[in-house]
Amino acid sequence: MPTSRRLFIAAAGLAPMGCGIPISREQGTPIAAPKPIPVVRAPQVGQEWRYIQKDFFSGKSLGVVVEKVASLGQTITVSRADENGSPLPSEIQGPYGMVITDPHWGKVLNFNPAIPLWPQEMNSSWNKQVISKYTVGGYPQNQNNWQLYMSAHGWEKVTVPAGDFVTLRFQNLINFESDDDNKVNCIRRETLWFAPQIGRWVARESSGSYQIQGQIGAVLLEDSYKWELLSWK
Repeated sequence: MPTSRRLFIAAAGLAPMGCGIPISREQGTPIAAPKPIPVVRAPQVGQEWRYIQKDFFSGKSLGVVVEKVASLGQTITVSRADENGSPLPSEIQGPYGMVITDPHWGKVLNFNPAIPLWPQEMNSSWNKQVISKYTVGGYPQNQNNWQLYMSAHGWEKVTVPAGDFVTLRFQNLINFESDDDNKVNCIRRETLWFAPQIGRWVARESSGSYQIQGQIGAVLLEDSYKWELLSWK
């Protein structure tokens, strides 16, 4: 068995333990679960969200991304563009809330089966472990393992540039095989604040780490990012 595969299996067993480790500072105010529990807004063509992306540690702006529901059908296409209108790779869901093609990781990742974008139940105790495989856009022949442990951690009121929102905070712990054979023991962590009223998250923070094949004990960090909602419709 290849070393990268062995490390993936070992790391996968850590998911339920690691999920409780926050990757970010708290930015929301805890609140009681709303009654009734809000329903997630259904998708419609023309719905739009504008986000600013920043470096997590320096706070430097890295640009604005505009995401818009472009088409509905068996799959849902969320088109993306930068602040100048130049197109970026689209997100594809199918069904709603389950992502097939996710461009948020720098590379376009295609999942089979699809994986959840947010908790499938608006419940502060909801959690789920999902096993999938992914390919990088343009390389459909190279499948890699992807394990997601998603867990909700409570309702919070969050203030972002777009305003105040009632959100369900949840965390993702991801163990995956890199498409780069030199990278092993790859882990990503995210915290997201999902607002049912807009059908999308209003804040998102992510970080990651990996090791280089043969360099025992040396853990390298990926860049850490933060996104905040500027506007929506």
